[in-house]
Amino acid sequence: MTTLHFSFVLYLIGLLAIGVYGRRKTKTIDDYVIGSRQLGPSTTALSAGASDMSGWLLMGLPGAVLVSGGSESLIFLGLVIGAWINWTFVAPRLRLASEKLDSSTISDYLAKQHDDHKLIKIVASSIIILFFTLYTSAGLVAGAKLFTTTLNIDYHFALLMGVVVIAGYTSIGGFLAVCWSDVLQAILMVLALTTVAILAATSLGIERNVEHFNLTSLSAPSFSLIGAVSLLAWGLGYFGQPHILARFMAINSAEGLTRARTISVIWVLICGVGAIAIGLIGHLHLDNLEDPETVFIVLSQLVLHPVCAGIVISAILAAIMSTVDSQLLIASTVLIQDCLGLKDTKTIAVRLTVIVLAILASVLAIDPNNSVLDLVAYAWAGLGASFGPCLLILLYNFRTTPTAIVWGIISGASIVVIWRNLNGGIFELYEIIPAFVISTLVISIVSRVTKRTH
Repeated sequence: MTTLHFSFVLYLIGLLAIGVYGRRKTKTIDDYVIGSRQLGPSTTALSAGASDMSGWLLMGLPGAVLVSGGSESLIFLGLVIGAWINWTFVAPRLRLASEKLDSSTISDYLAKQHDDHKLIKIVASSIIILFFTLYTSAGLVAGAKLFTTTLNIDYHFALLMGVVVIAGYTSIGGFLAVCWSDVLQAILMVLALTTVAILAATSLGIERNVEHFNLTSLSAPSFSLIGAVSLLAWGLGYFGQPHILARFMAINSAEGLTRARTISVIWVLICGVGAIAIGLIGHLHLDNLEDPETVFIVLSQLVLHPVCAGIVISAILAAIMSTVDSQLLIASTVLIQDCLGLKDTKTIAVRLTVIVLAILASVLAIDPNNSVLDLVAYAWAGLGASFGPCLLILLYNFRTTPTAIVWGIISGASIVVIWRNLNGGIFELYEIIPAFVISTLVISIVSRVTKRTH
């Protein structure tokens, strides 16, 4: 067994131990799906960060920056702004409102704002399952690329291995184990990104090929005003991401959210700067890299001892797992509890559903040419535009009707799908922007023409 294999095995054993411990602490279905609202501020912050900044941060973003020479880093700026707004204006209100209504998922919260409206639950749950399955497939693609690049194994076998590991761990541990493992994964991610960025900059140098460096070249075909606005618009997606909103619901008190916000934003800033730096260094030194999304892996193997490189690879796996496990858990919960209405079900039903959804996501991930960033962008827009407008409107006490919420969710998701499949001109704009605006208008207009009940 090589040192790289040993690092992988050691990391997976650690996750399994956390999963087993989490299972021992899980007594009820409420424990399994939301940890009975007992997360501390630090755990909430790092868990939210790790479940948000997934494999796209360590693979997708550095790869995009490598290709663009820096312009794609505007994604990160938009995300930092969106994250801060989300923690400041959404998290406190959602924490208090979700506890008052005894809601553990965003679909349940939206329904209970309208007398537990069943159609809202069904529509919202369906959208979550649809886009989370796509989101999960992005994580599985990232994991398969990781195993293929580092262990030199077949992509499809790597995909199967990733499904077995992630679905198995998630079905065992539940929400508490997912959040505790996120803390470990968040620490690994920040250490790996900063270490590789610093060592690569010092050992490879940053002066070579500097004339080819293109940070803000507005004349570049891939960078325009529409492109810049589209990249910054990623921040809009935060308001509708169920796996992040679940952390807000699960913290032990609303007062702890200020501390959690500080920890989370600092962590995101450090990780994002490290990821962008790695992409820029790759832009200078690895122009002919076959798959740009493997730049972090390649640089870590160039500048680190094999044991340390193995730890870095484990950090990438950590980033992937920290998002996929959350998404599988939440999608399974909304399917069983909100869509099918099996509120009093035992945890075994959710555990089995986790496995089924993981298999479905693996089917979508079967093409090795899939881009991690493209898949994440699609799912991020779909969730953000479907739930962001509804949530913001309800949290800030604007009157709505069940019909308005249903059509708001449907219109947001539909515009994302339609816009995604159109090309040229204005349709190069990131689909979350028109979808978010139209969903907001639909909710407002339909609320005015139907009888208000809220």
